Amino acid sequence: DKQWILHNWNDDECIQILKRCKEAIPGQEKGGKVIVIDIVLENHKVDQELVETQLFFDMEMLIYILGRERTEKEWAKLFCEAGFSDYRIAHILGYRSLVEVYP
Repeated sequence: DKQWILHNWNDDECIQILKRCKEAIPGQEKGGKVIVIDIVLENHKVDQELVETQLFFDMEMLIYILGRERTEKEWAKLFCEAGFSDYRIAHILGYRSLVEVYP
């Protein structure tokens, strides 16, 4: 899925992708934001089956691709290093979350 781009990459590559996204959108005062749909590990609002699914995807990413699943703290660090000022996470898509990232 195209919306699952960031989990395919290591941290440095994610930061570069996010920086390019930030360059391509208007400022926050003009409604600019980046939408990310991805797994946020340690989501305390999910049941045990969803936690197991998240961990399965993390293991799969470690084995087949150099990417990985991230916790909210790890996502926040990436967003900050890419120059974003704020973000909001909505755990509404089962094991995936909708993340709005603001310049």
